Amino acid sequence: MKFKLLLPIISLLIFLGGCSASYKQLSKMQNNEPKNFQEHLLSEYKKRASFEAEEMHDWNSAKLYSEKALKSLETDEIYPEEITYWKIPKENINEIKIAYENLMTIYKDAKNIDPINLARAISSLDCWSEQQEENWQTWDINNCKNDFLKAIHNIYEKMSTQENEQETSDNKDNNLENETKDEITIVTKNENKELMQIIYFDFDQFNLSEVSKDKMKKFLNKYGSDINEYLVVGHTDTKGTNKYNLLLSIKRAEVVKEILINYGINQSSIRILGKGEESLAVDTPDDTKQPANRRVEIKKTN
Repeated sequence: MKFKLLLPIISLLIFLGGCSASYKQLSKMQNNEPKNFQEHLLSEYKKRASFEAEEMHDWNSAKLYSEKALKSLETDEIYPEEITYWKIPKENINEIKIAYENLMTIYKDAKNIDPINLARAISSLDCWSEQQEENWQTWDINNCKNDFLKAIHNIYEKMSTQENEQETSDNKDNNLENETKDEITIVTKNENKELMQIIYFDFDQFNLSEVSKDKMKKFLNKYGSDINEYLVVGHTDTKGTNKYNLLLSIKRAEVVKEILINYGINQSSIRILGKGEESLAVDTPDDTKQPANRRVEIKKTN
């Protein structure tokens, strides 16, 4: 009888021993300035592991993050945990599934284009899922979620910028004509130094995250006094029919227009345009999901 009572205690000690071993090994490592994808992964997961161990005393999470940090020393094939790993409440799981799908869609390209933000996005998605599984610390859920969204949006912008720079280079080489007035380049400032802001959306969605709203607010605080007229252009990826995507792109532009109005911009100063699948930020075949193409661009037209 006594032996049966000791079994849970022994199991707990074994688990904590394993957790302590991986975390102890990780905590002894020096905090060098990361220089590549693997080192950024190590740094991001080490921060997560330290927080869980030292502040939250959550050794289960600390063990996961410690092991993933140490694994990054051996391989650069580190991914967020699959959604089935977590026990996320049904009402919250769809949003995280979409986030996981978006990340995995751009994973390969992001590793080459923006390894820093990819490392942040991977660790933040694990953090968001872990906190959502616990489902009680709303501030930590929101912090991890926002860290993920900021990182993933930075990747989208880097992908769009690189694609646009390549197209610009090709156009110059071929002496092609300049884009028309309604065509939008995919950088914060294009060749003509035109101000613009890019807002991203999830697949088949036209609602905005708090991160996107915050980006709009910062953009207006910085440049609003210099803008008299706005052009708001909605875009989609190539998944779905042309007709459906045109309507979706208009809905996205309308949502951004409403938020601009809520931030004090005069309705008569805003013009919206739906491009649907036209003017892709990242060139893809038809019927292809690409998060960087699901966007609205806000441009100064005066």
